[in-house]
Amino acid sequence: MNLLLFDGVCNLCNSTVLWVIKRDKNSKIRFAPLQSEVAQGYLKQHGFDLKTFNSLIFITDEGVYTESEGALRLGQQLGGGYRVLATIGLYFPPFLRDSVYRFVAKNRYKVWGVREVCMLPTPELKSRFLA
Repeated sequence: MNLLLFDGVCNLCNSTVLWVIKRDKNSKIRFAPLQSEVAQGYLKQHGFDLKTFNSLIFITDEGVYTESEGALRLGQQLGGGYRVLATIGLYFPPFLRDSVYRFVAKNRYKVWGVREVCMLPTPELKSRFLA
């Protein structure tokens, strides 16, 4: 299973989900907003703080990945050039990658804005969302 848990009210996060959907040619990746019961169950199952956790989580059969590693592991699933770039990115030290990730995450609402409600998938995409 490949499951991306994302902030459903974040415009950057929603844009990222749509970007991934366009590039996930084999529809391997499923999605759930962090605010959903499904995502809350996964957060609890993996020991994350339900109230303050606001990073993406990428869950695969091999593991649970957060912050920059989650984003890069997600990129690897898209194949082609994205796989190559993501694999190269994993060679950078985590403290550097995560500091950039945290900076963007901290400022995402200010820069990209926030929605009042989580994105609702179109009927064609509904099967890709677990919540």
